[in-house]
This record gives sequence, C-alpha cells and structure tokens, in this order.
Amino acid sequence: MDVFKAGDVFEVALQIETHGERFYRHAMTLTDDPRTKEVFGFAADEEAKHRKLFESMAAKVEKDYKPPETYPGEYCSYVTAYAENLVFPDEKQDAQFSSIKTVEDAVEFAIQKEVESILYYLEMKNFVPASQRDEVDRIIEEERRHYLKLTDLKRSIG
Repeated sequence: MDVFKAGDVFEVALQIETHGERFYRHAMTLTDDPRTKEVFGFAADEEAKHRKLFESMAAKVEKDYKPPETYPGEYCSYVTAYAENLVFPDEKQDAQFSSIKTVEDAVEFAIQKEVESILYYLEMKNFVPASQRDEVDRIIEEERRHYLKLTDLKRSIG
C-alpha cells in the first residue's frame, strides 16, 4: 500500500473545487434566468476561492502529520476509496456534464456534489493539524450555505 500523506487530502480537495467551479460555469449556460445564473456564478466563484485557500493550506501542512487511527492505514484506505468515488478524470466529468440538459438536473447534481464535498471535508479534518481545522470548518460552513442556496433554488424552479 502506498503511503498516504497529509498533503494528499489537499490534492483531492483541490480537484473537488476545480471540478465544482467547472460544473457551475457549465450550469450557467443552461439558463437565461438571472437569479439562477447568479446562484451558479456565486457558487463557481466560491469554489475558486476555496481552491486558493486549499493551495495555501497545502503549502503549510506538516509533511509528517499523521491522523489518529484505530489501525495502521485506516484513513489512507478510507480517504483513497472515498476520493476515487468523488473525484474522477476530466473525461468522465465532461461526459457527466453533457448529460445534464436542464436547470433542474443541474441543481439536483449540484446539491448531491455539495453534500459529498461536505462529507469529504468533515473527514479531511482528521488529516489536518489542529491549527488548520478552523479553516476547514469555514469551508464546510460555506459549502453548507451553497447547499441551502441550491435547495432554495430547487424549490423556486420546481
């Protein structure tokens, strides 16, 4: 088994945010409704901000930091499996985007991805030193706000 480094969780987070921004920019093309465009545009901008924050955090991470585990490799196995199901290659993501034809589909997809991101970041907190957990908590709260905005949007268009 490869050694999983604390910095690897940031690489996954960077990919999540990069893919999220790409998705929200794509979703903006599915509608002419100003409010819907605004929600998607706001979310895209937020994902870009999160990516920059994770880049900054990754540069400061303790390279030999080890999360608490109940057995050796526990978090490595878990996060690797989770990441494989959460972050996929651009080709697969592009195919997924092209299958989303309506605003309703886009909102539903976005809600699902926000929940998956929140769950990942909650787990990620086990990998980062205590000094960085507040920053991860802040991103989790922002992702939760995205979820609420998207849920409100779903109600308004549904």
